[in-house]
Amino acid sequence: MRPDLMTSPARFDDAWETAIEFARAAAGSGRDVVLVRDLSGRATLLVDDRNDPEPLDPEGEWLLYLRGEFEGRVHPFASDDPVQAATSMFIADMFFSSPELYVLQTREDGGTGQVSVLERTVVGADWAAVGVEVEKEPTRRTRRIALYGFKGGVGRTTAATFLARHLAERGLRVLVVDLDLESPGASHLLSEPGGAPTHGIVDYLVESAVGNAEGLHLVDRSTNHQPMAGNGEIWLAPAAGTPRKGQPYDYLAKLNRIYSDLPAAEPGGTPLAFAQRLEDAITACEVEVEQDGRPLDVVLLDSRAGIHDIAAVTLTRLCDQALLFAVDNPSTWEGYRMLFTQWQRHPERARALRDRVRIVAAMFNSAGDIDRLDVLRQHAYDTFVETLYNLPDDEDAEPFLPTHGDVDDKPYAPIPILFSNDLIGLDPLRSPKWPELPFVRAAYHQFVGTVDRLLQDMYKDKS
Repeated sequence: MRPDLMTSPARFDDAWETAIEFARAAAGSGRDVVLVRDLSGRATLLVDDRNDPEPLDPEGEWLLYLRGEFEGRVHPFASDDPVQAATSMFIADMFFSSPELYVLQTREDGGTGQVSVLERTVVGADWAAVGVEVEKEPTRRTRRIALYGFKGGVGRTTAATFLARHLAERGLRVLVVDLDLESPGASHLLSEPGGAPTHGIVDYLVESAVGNAEGLHLVDRSTNHQPMAGNGEIWLAPAAGTPRKGQPYDYLAKLNRIYSDLPAAEPGGTPLAFAQRLEDAITACEVEVEQDGRPLDVVLLDSRAGIHDIAAVTLTRLCDQALLFAVDNPSTWEGYRMLFTQWQRHPERARALRDRVRIVAAMFNSAGDIDRLDVLRQHAYDTFVETLYNLPDDEDAEPFLPTHGDVDDKPYAPIPILFSNDLIGLDPLRSPKWPELPFVRAAYHQFVGTVDRLLQDMYKDKS
């Protein structure tokens, strides 16, 4: 790098904004450009000269000047070869035709070229999930409901357990899938010690990677919670299996090996993305349940909390309805705002995702103030309007916030689960009949009633 072009090192965010400025300027030549950011955050500017009468000379004046300026101002987040022409690349289409491109600036006839971004990340790519379209009306018959919280410790798994019990009492066949792989919890609420199946979700992911998933025992009926009447059933697909006595089982060794995409089975084929691998794992659990009797009615996905690939895949690709658990504090809304902004970048996807989420007021304590739920609703409303409404070409107008007492079924309208000290640190072994306690039923009354209505709306046109 020429010393006269060196500036003070740019921080991560500033370097990226500067790189985008260079990309827009380069597109002023009429050529399409792609800005690639690698796993270390280093940026490379790719210029598409394939339609030029003469290819750009890598040592020509324009590219040399652009390369020097880019390297000097984006340093230390400029790659080793920070500006490249498409004609000098080995497989340019890998970048310029990638399904993961995010378009920042569209092409103008006779004017500027298109500016696109390609992110290479380990965690978080599936929050945008550009390469896969969201089905507005999912085709699978089994309804899938995800339970997710940006923050942990909000009673998500306990709610999933109570909801499963409620649905089973209505005669439904329910499967609970524990996707909180780093901190499994559903197994302890839904099965007695040693009562979970031999294998879990992590076993499917690690065994299927080498073509060895056949014959896994992934599901079992819940031994703790079965309905008091009717023919409903609760099934559990745990995160971890329960090995039989004397059998080795190294959960951490498996967990450390499951999150990567798998290489293509054949040269030139398509790699198997982690999202598809997780879909295959859940499908395998569903198939195993249905081999034992009638079809499933509902699958509850107890998702990992926070910014995690499992949560991203669960919300954007695996579920038909997502219940987003929230406590009313600034960090919760800032977290959801950050995640929704990822969806906002792709309006068509944002619209589809917006219609399948609902806010849950977790561990809600009115403390004698009947207006607290309205305050939470206002905060949720503000977050949704800033990120998921008023999208480009949006046919749906910004929702009107109803006054207190009016029926509100919009995504931001909170479904309350009442707070109870007795549910904190719940030990299901000491209190196996906890879902039958009056104060517990009161706490979840509005929650399960609303989910009942959501289930009736889902697939209402399918028979």
